[in-house]
This record gives sequence, structure tokens and C-alpha cells, in this order.
Amino acid sequence: MRTRSLVGLFLAGSLLTTPVLAQQVTAKLRLLQTTDLHTSLLNYDYYRDAEDNTVGLSKVATLIRQARTEAPNSLLIDNGDLLQGNPLGDYIAKVKGLKDGDTHPMYMAMNLIGYDAASLGNHEFNFGLPFLDTALKGAKFPSVSANIFETDGKTHRFKPYVILDRTVKDTGGKEHPIKIAVIGLTTPQIVQWDKAHLDGKIVTKDIVATAEAIVPEVKAKGADLIILAAHTGIGTDQVKSGDMAENAGWALTKVPGVHAVLTGHQHLTFPGQFKDLAGADAAKGTINGVPIAMPGFWGSHLGVFDLELTKTDGGWSVTSGTSSIRPIYKLDENRKRVPLVDNQPDIVAAVTPIHEEVLKYIRAPFGKVAAPIYSYFALVQDDPSVQIVSDAQVWYAKKALKGTKYENLPILSAAAPFKAGGRGGPDYYTDVPAGEIAIKNAADLYLYPNTVQMVTLTGAGVREWLEMSAGQFKQIDPNKSDPQDLVDTSFPTFNFDIIDGVTYEVDVTQPKRYDNDGKLVAPDARRIKNLAFQGKPIDDKQDFVIVTNNYRASGGGKFPGLDGKNIILQAPDENRQALIDFITEQKSVNPSADKNWRFAKTGKPVTLAFESGAKAEAFLASNPALTKLGDGQNGFVRYGLKLD
Repeated sequence: MRTRSLVGLFLAGSLLTTPVLAQQVTAKLRLLQTTDLHTSLLNYDYYRDAEDNTVGLSKVATLIRQARTEAPNSLLIDNGDLLQGNPLGDYIAKVKGLKDGDTHPMYMAMNLIGYDAASLGNHEFNFGLPFLDTALKGAKFPSVSANIFETDGKTHRFKPYVILDRTVKDTGGKEHPIKIAVIGLTTPQIVQWDKAHLDGKIVTKDIVATAEAIVPEVKAKGADLIILAAHTGIGTDQVKSGDMAENAGWALTKVPGVHAVLTGHQHLTFPGQFKDLAGADAAKGTINGVPIAMPGFWGSHLGVFDLELTKTDGGWSVTSGTSSIRPIYKLDENRKRVPLVDNQPDIVAAVTPIHEEVLKYIRAPFGKVAAPIYSYFALVQDDPSVQIVSDAQVWYAKKALKGTKYENLPILSAAAPFKAGGRGGPDYYTDVPAGEIAIKNAADLYLYPNTVQMVTLTGAGVREWLEMSAGQFKQIDPNKSDPQDLVDTSFPTFNFDIIDGVTYEVDVTQPKRYDNDGKLVAPDARRIKNLAFQGKPIDDKQDFVIVTNNYRASGGGKFPGLDGKNIILQAPDENRQALIDFITEQKSVNPSADKNWRFAKTGKPVTLAFESGAKAEAFLASNPALTKLGDGQNGFVRYGLKLD
């Protein structure tokens, strides 16, 4: 009996002294992302002056509300490019104006929706720092960017990050505190693209190197979760820290300690595109194991991250994470765009007054055009939507250079088609009938608030500019009689500059001389043939003035010979305003293309295939070299251009 009692006591003592294991705490956090809204506040296309159910924060707001109801814990972040992009943004910045105490309509809506933070995009700087500073005061949430500095290179110009003190409910319903760091990052090229606004006022640093420096800092301050709100594209696996890369999302997934990466800027989607990128898992929405998303543009999608959290003595950790994107519309079996959600009523009610002001503004006529202006064939032949811009730029340059040492130099004009389908869809084309022209049409012809700038180049420099521009096209085989796809969709159409004032041919049987980043990849290749000025072969040593915009003149697009060092005039006026002033003064203009460029003939029956909108068919009769080939993808139609 005694032995038994001792054994019982021993067992009882053991139970009392054995430590009790703490129950593991787990939680789920949903991160919601918008990006590249570009003042698409409502489901409205101001250029067509019609409803458009493929765009609009008012639509995304409905997706946000739905996504929040599905998760006990959520956070909402915008990834930049809010304040510019359509006539609403221009009206606020250039016509109505913002003063202290005003709230920008985008921030008005976002305050109602309840954003937690935002990063700054490159287009936030298009209207200058004073406008941006005033606009930011109206936001009831922090806007961050860590790689923008004062000119000393040490003092952050904006708040670099924010550490949000939040509570999360665990899977049992109990609330716990958590610290979430949101680090903002902005494409460093803003100092080139908006040089007129930013030169001598700020400097930028590499996105990846900045993240590598800031992540340990926020971690030391107690951040449990670290999110990079990076207004940058995903890019490729070749981008490294210190490259000053424009598209660095892939490299950001390799930064130690990062739990989620928000991207944008490229106006693409992930998960969806980038499927073949190294380390990408489209099913999970990760790259290199890190959740990352790119939810389209203009409010086409909502990014949704779902993170699994575990709490230990050392704080919270992320055990797994995925991302997905949710669209506001779909394509039916007839390729018609079908809305998937309705507008959020309270957003519509709040912004309707400013929307009506913008409608009045864009509908005001200011001149006449004697022929229709359309961009359906802008990538395959000289085009009226580009021609009228070039005519306006030359008109402006002649006035601006009068009395200067450059007034006797020949003036050329470089302009590109902005609305040429592509990612914008089969309705994304300029189509202005002959007759009265309104502000909405001018904004349609020149989308961006770029300012007029002029550079000097030799004839040889003009040739290289055009060689870079010819990267818009794939190389074709002259021995194939079947239609061959012509347009390289990886090349942005806003980099397809047509230089007016010279004549030339483009030989697409040749390889590209430059890649999309301006790197010389085929030194012996020459696509530009028969380049002539005033009917004679161009003199490679002759000096020219080329009127363009601040983006291109300062190095945007990485064109050879354009780095900001040969700018001779930085005008205060926008290219779009020059267009308006040109038409106003002339009262009536003829925008018909002068056909200064064409594709070089191959001597064999070759058909170049390209996609355009269905409405392009109405212009085939006046373009006999073009034919309809059949249906394309996603609502586009395939057309052909015969070179023989």
C-alpha cells in the first residue's frame, strides 16, 4: 500500500510540474489592392462620351465591399497613378484647380470606401509638386514613397512608409494587435519624365535597393507584416538591385522579409499574364514564393491577397499566402463585354456633381475639322490622328523659335498614336467625324498632359530615332504568302513615333536594330530605308529641330540620342493645349495624313496581318490596300495590308 501511495504521489507531482503547451494562435488577413485608376472614377469614357462598364472605381468599390464581407480581417491599399489619366483629372488640375481645403474627387471616393494606405505613382507628378501636395491633404489615409528624396539625397520628400496598428481576429474570434508596415516605392524615372516639374527639386533612388534598406528598419520598429506597395511593373528575372529599373517587381520578391508585393504601372495582370516568368506560380499568385499581384488598370480588376498568419512568442509570422484578381466585367461567347458588378451607389452620388461639370467641359466645341480623324490603322500607315498632332506641334514650334538662334533650322515633328487598341481593348481608338471638334476630342487625340519640348539632332540621329520606333513591328518572312502577324504587342504604341517632315520606308524583313529598352542588338540591321528630306537623301550631318514632348525629350522610352542633354526649349504649354490653340486659330483644319512613310515593298506577295476595332471596317473603302481577314481575339478584328 505504501509503495502504491508513493507511486501515486510521484505521478501526481509529475502532472503538476509538466508545463502546459500554449494553444497556437492563427488568423487570416485579406489584403485588397487597386492600381492605375488614372482618375477612372466612374464607369464612363469621357473620350467617347459614353458609359463604359469595363472601368471605374465606382465598380471596384462593389468588389471591395464583397471581398470584405468574406474575410474577418482586411486591409485596402492603392498602388498609385490616381490623379491623371482622363479629362476628369485634367479638369481638376488645369481648369477647376485645387486649393487648400478642397478634396480631389478621387480622394473623396477613396475616403468613403475606406482605404488604409496608398503609394505614389509616376503620374501623380504630371501636374507638379504643389498640386500633388495640395491633393494629398484631402486623403484620410497616408500616401507613401520611400525612394523619393529632397535634393540632398538623404531627406525623404514624402513619408517613406507607414506602420499601421491594427487588430485581427484569430480563427477563434479573439482579437489581437498586429503591426503592418506598408512601404511605398515609385518608378525612379519620374525625374526624367517630368523633368520640367521636378528638376532641381527631388532626386530618386533605385526601387530594390531602397526596399533592401527600409525592410530591416520597419522590422526593427516592430512590424509583424511587411508589404511593398510598389508602383512598378513585374519586369523580368534579370533585374537586380541598383539597376534603377522601371519594372522591378520580380526583384522585389527576392528582398528578405517581404510578405507581399503590390505592383502595377504596366497595365497588365497577374495572376494571368507573366505565366512563363521564372519562379511564377499563376495558380497561387506568387513569384519566388511571395504573393504578388497586378490588377489591371482603370479599375478593371481588384487584387486580392489571402495571408495565413500564426502568432508565436516572437510575434506574428506568415505561414502561407496567395493572390488573385477579380474583374469587373467578362467577355461572353460573342466577345461582348458583360458587367459583373454594379456601381456602388454612395460613390456615384458623391461624385455626380463633378462628373456633370466635366461633361460640360468636354462637350464644348472650339473649331472644325474638314475630314474624319481616326486611329484604326495608325500602326500600319500614316494616320490622321497622328498627323494633326504633328501639324499642331510644327505650328507651335515655328512661333516659339522665332527670334532664336534655332529659327532657321528645319523643324520636324515626332508624334505617336496613343489610342491604338492593344491593352485598351477593341473600342480603344480615336474616331472623330468631320465637323465641329470639342475638348473631349482634343483629349482623345492627345491623352497625356505632356508639355512641348524641342531637341536638336543630326540627320543620323533622326535615322536612329526612327530605327528605335520601328521596333513596333515583328520581323516577317518575304517568302511566306500566308498573312503574317506584324505588330509586336510588347512594344508600347506610345513609343511608335512617326517623324513628320521627312519621308521614309520601313523594311520589316529586317530584324530590329534596338530592343524595347533601347539596347543596340543588331548593329548591322537597318529597317529605315530611303530616308529623305525635301525630296533628297537626308544629310546625316545636317542639324534639325524635332518638336516632341517632355517624356521623349528627357529619355522616356530609352530612344538613342535622347537623354535630356540636347533639349533646346522646354515650353510651358501642353502638347494638347498646342493642338487646341492650333485648331482655334485656324478655325478649320484638314487632318488628312500626308503619307510620309510606308512599308518597303518586298517584291513578293506579302500580307501583313494586324488587329483593329470592328468599326475600322467603315474606312476600308478609302484604304484599298487594306482588307478584312476575319475575327481576332477578345473582340478585335483581323485586317491585312498587302505589300505588293
